[in-house]
Amino acid sequence: MIKRWVRRHPVKTQRFLEILPGASSWFLILFPVWGSLIIPEIVAYYIIAFDVYWLYRSITLAILSIVAHLKIQASSRYDWMKDVKKISDWEKVHHIVIIPTYREPLSTLERTLDTLSKQSFPLSRISIMLSFEEREGDEAKDKAKKLLNAYGKTFKNLWTTFHPDIEGEVKGKSSNTAWGAKIAKQKLVDEQHVDMQYITITSEDADALFHPEYFGALTYHFLRAGQKRYHTIWQPAIMFYNNIWKVRAPVRVLASVFSVNQMFILMRRDRLVNFSTYSISLHLVHTIGYWDTNVIPEDYRMFFKAYFAMKGNLEVAPLFIPVYADAAESNGFWSSMHNQYEQIKRWAWGVSDDAYIIKQWILAENVPFWDKTIRVIKTIEDHFLWPVNWFAITLGAMFPPLLNKEFNRTILGKTLPQVSSTILTISLISLFIMFIIDARSRPPRPKTSLLSRILQPLEFTMLPFIGFFFSALPGIDAHTRLMLGKYIEYRVTEKV
Repeated sequence: MIKRWVRRHPVKTQRFLEILPGASSWFLILFPVWGSLIIPEIVAYYIIAFDVYWLYRSITLAILSIVAHLKIQASSRYDWMKDVKKISDWEKVHHIVIIPTYREPLSTLERTLDTLSKQSFPLSRISIMLSFEEREGDEAKDKAKKLLNAYGKTFKNLWTTFHPDIEGEVKGKSSNTAWGAKIAKQKLVDEQHVDMQYITITSEDADALFHPEYFGALTYHFLRAGQKRYHTIWQPAIMFYNNIWKVRAPVRVLASVFSVNQMFILMRRDRLVNFSTYSISLHLVHTIGYWDTNVIPEDYRMFFKAYFAMKGNLEVAPLFIPVYADAAESNGFWSSMHNQYEQIKRWAWGVSDDAYIIKQWILAENVPFWDKTIRVIKTIEDHFLWPVNWFAITLGAMFPPLLNKEFNRTILGKTLPQVSSTILTISLISLFIMFIIDARSRPPRPKTSLLSRILQPLEFTMLPFIGFFFSALPGIDAHTRLMLGKYIEYRVTEKV
């Protein structure tokens, strides 16, 4: 019955599912306020349940991020090519790297290609596609020419293309990546006759810097996977450390939190979805019809498109190798803050994919029910609760006793703030562990004064304020825009 209704009313279904995240977020955010006046006991138990949930998340993050950190340290030091060369058909493997770019500084692209040239895997079997946007004009052509002159003979192939504005496409990384990938396939497979069964394709953010062992490790896991290589996406550890010592303190704290959280996520195969920079077999990409061109966020959409196309026979495998990215930076304090806000709002806009994901969950046939259900529920949990978390754990416990004097006289009313505070205090253990892991993972700090070294750890005390302005607020901004049908346009994070 539901399937029939969704098929008969695609537009109404789409709008309902776009309204749902914002409506849910606002309901949960405001529930402690109006609920305290009507059903304060229910609100109290809701807050305690949320605090326990947050404690569970914190303890899990602390334990798994330690394990992930150790795995990353070991994998980064390992000589992957030594093992790769023991596999008989390793020389058939070829890697394509798609770098979608729009108004990226020439220096950023040069830095990216310089780092790619230091791979332990033979560069003669790595091809790079620089996918510029045609609307960038002569500046893009000038950058393409300079990069071809400087790096044209470094790799097997260095191609440049200019993605035109095509009617029906949404401007952004997804459509540009799709354009570059299709041309790369045409050049490498159709014209140079490289076996597509042995080709991987990596979607790389223009500012991402690969560890030298990345493609060696990817080759090893690709070959050892056998036929599963065509049903796997490989996700490295994204760490926002390229400019960690240059950015403003609030941005640095956010970069640290994001980086450690990415380590933690690698340990959660049940909720691991490709993000930012990742690798996949060209065979799989070609089979499912490449990246979608009508969306802004491309990573979650790519996973679920492949997942449902493969009838659930797909997994994201962790690759415990670091990929270093830029933290948001701009000229001046307030422009840097605005730049960071816009970047996180764009990430939060990933909730716009949930309508597609839920519809596929309803309509998809021959996909294991519980597997697809758990996948979708975990995605909804991450997306829907994004703006809710801060309000629930920071302000939630104060409302029932504050707004309802009668409830404040009860035992539950008197003990709610203390119970909530105790649970959240215990969860601070994860913050300490996060700080240690982050400190051991960052690049060496440039020489600074003793005072700045002493004060730097105190930056983490800003987290309650940072959490509001750079998590809750951009999250509810994105949810509300989607709910009201005010769709955002892709905005490239400014680089300095």
